Amino acid sequence: MTTASSQRQRAPRPVDGRPVIVVLGAGFGGLEFCKRFRGDAQVVLIDRQNHHLFQPLLYQVAMAGLSAPDVAAPIRSVLSRYARVRTHMAEVTAVDLEARTVAASDVEIEWDWLVLAPGGVTTYFGRDEWSEHALGLKTLDDALRVRSHILTSYERAENETDDEERRRLMTIVVVGGGPTGVELAGAMAELAHRVFRRDFRRIDPAESRVVLVEAEDRILGAYTPALSDSAKRQLEDLGVEVRLESRVLDVREDGVRIAGPLGVETVETRNVLWGAGVAGHPLLRAVRPAIELDRDGRAIVGDDLSLPGHSRAFVIGDAARSESSGEAVPGVAPAAIQMGRHVAKIIGRECGKDADDAERPAFRYVDKGIMATIGRRRAIAMSGPIRASGLIAWLMWLFVHLMTLVGFRNRVAVFFEWMWQYATYQRGARIIPRPEVRD
Repeated sequence: MTTASSQRQRAPRPVDGRPVIVVLGAGFGGLEFCKRFRGDAQVVLIDRQNHHLFQPLLYQVAMAGLSAPDVAAPIRSVLSRYARVRTHMAEVTAVDLEARTVAASDVEIEWDWLVLAPGGVTTYFGRDEWSEHALGLKTLDDALRVRSHILTSYERAENETDDEERRRLMTIVVVGGGPTGVELAGAMAELAHRVFRRDFRRIDPAESRVVLVEAEDRILGAYTPALSDSAKRQLEDLGVEVRLESRVLDVREDGVRIAGPLGVETVETRNVLWGAGVAGHPLLRAVRPAIELDRDGRAIVGDDLSLPGHSRAFVIGDAARSESSGEAVPGVAPAAIQMGRHVAKIIGRECGKDADDAERPAFRYVDKGIMATIGRRRAIAMSGPIRASGLIAWLMWLFVHLMTLVGFRNRVAVFFEWMWQYATYQRGARIIPRPEVRD
């Protein structure tokens, strides 16, 4: 009997004898490594998609503000100037640290150095059955699914004769008061209360409910209490009901059961958006021999970001559980980018002609600030001594995200789309590509 591994072809090594570096994942960390690496080696970048996704703006695709191509760029186009990098579109199923091989679809690739950057996945904290009705947001498919679901709900509400069902269809519950949840709630409130107001004849979208549920005593806990309070007020100005110290007990097709300060209640809804947590990628559990993971499924790495006992294998980005100056490194794009640069320097030095036995430097995360948008002219920002909210923070957020977008075409397209939305409150991406079939 033939096995899957015996059917895979072994990828040829470079004929000139150069070492092979395999990078798993074309997110912020993986791409930054490929662009920054300067050693004499062949870099093989593997990803199951052919595009790099700018996740900080993914919520705008979900809320019909931007189209999918605005927040994604072809990997081959991004890396076209980097001759040492070869890309491979495939699903990685296994990683062997001792044999130094990666199984990707029907190919087995031998590596001398490994950079694991698979990112994270939505977690439902052990209640995976909730995923059927609580929509997460990590991929383009997720964003398009959220968009289709929300738009379909309002289309159904327009022709619904039952008042209670119409209210369910026009109620949106967002779970999680972190950046994703806050951005979704703010954008959803604007979509329902401002954008939809002229689109329908039989319903009044201004009567929509948007409920944000957060288990802690404030939203956006990474910010100062004053900025968190400002974000809460800005959300409430948009009409969002913010429920603090409230836990989700159950998610069903027709509602969410919540335990809050005033007891247990059920919010009847057909729309639940999940922004409550991120876990390490399942690929980390396919690494052999097994590596140590934290409770969120992220790989625990050393000071230099390598796996303990495997000095030539590194984990970066959302998949890594690392510390810098005694504090956990946050799972944000700037951290992943800095990790990619750090590992590129280490491998570039150690695989080159001038490699020596010098001690590796520890990774040091430089916090350049964080910001979250809440809506049109609404945001909060924190960078060093700077604390900003409202219009100034929104302009800061706008500039930073435009400059970080990959590809000149994306920046121009997003800029003009935002300017059009700002002037008209119109969102041109309100298309339902795959209408939901109602039973």
